[in-house]
Amino acid sequence: MRAVVIGASGFIGSHLVDALLVEGYEVLAMARRLPGLITPAARAHPALKLLPLAMEDGKGLQEALRGADLAVHLASSSLPQTSNLDPHLDVKMNLLGALNVLEAVHLGGVRRLLVVSSGGTVYGLPQQVPIPESHPTEPTCSYGITKLAIEKYVALFRQLHGVDGIVLRVANPYGERQRIEASQGVVPNFLGRALRGDALEIWGDGSTVRDFLHISDVVAALLAATTYVGELNIFNVGSGRGLSLRQLVELLEHELQRPLAVKYQPGRGFDVPTNVLCIEQARRFLNWQPQVAVAEGLRRFHQSVISG
Repeated sequence: MRAVVIGASGFIGSHLVDALLVEGYEVLAMARRLPGLITPAARAHPALKLLPLAMEDGKGLQEALRGADLAVHLASSSLPQTSNLDPHLDVKMNLLGALNVLEAVHLGGVRRLLVVSSGGTVYGLPQQVPIPESHPTEPTCSYGITKLAIEKYVALFRQLHGVDGIVLRVANPYGERQRIEASQGVVPNFLGRALRGDALEIWGDGSTVRDFLHISDVVAALLAATTYVGELNIFNVGSGRGLSLRQLVELLEHELQRPLAVKYQPGRGFDVPTNVLCIEQARRFLNWQPQVAVAEGLRRFHQSVISG
């Protein structure tokens, strides 16, 4: 079995590369810049090949994907909190890049395509919680709009060309290898600030509720989707339970065994107050459910940082 991971150098991609190698796949790891977060052990594996390639390179994508059993599209060049600053760039880099991927999957005869979407942004303001896949999609940031548009093109290519594409709407992933000095992700941001002795910044009063999922559970869901047989093509992938930012701070304080300073900032217009995904569909049809509680996930993340 041959798998191509697009966006392999990133947080989720590097963990997925590890898992696919364990599963016995021959893996082509593709990204604009490599090796990124791909580990030395994975790079030394005889079944892994690295291919520096951007999504804008349609011909390169077609050559790389030809005849693959599995393609996983993880590449993204924008963040939810900054995407509204340059929607044109968001569309150019991410939506047009995804179309190149879909075209290459179609022309290359790829057996299955997995596309990681955003459970945290495609739904917008929730009308019910937990949020099921059937919930209206009204994203409040360009990032979510682009992710939703990619989902629609996956459906279009399924209708027009029979592309076997499955969309996974992933919640807020966190865990080992995330960059604690970067701004992406609440958990690594909080952990990084705490370890540096800086105040944690919270936008709003801390009552905002999010769905946090450890990276091992994200990868397990992706692997489960590789063998799924059925008519469904969109799955929520989350913890199934919410955690407020104040509660997250308390868990971090417990893990670090000390109080943490918090600086509250005015709320942001694109932040919805609550986002918790309903994962019953994934439980039932993918035979998947999360295994790592947030407290345990924070412990693993923290230990990985301090051990280097």
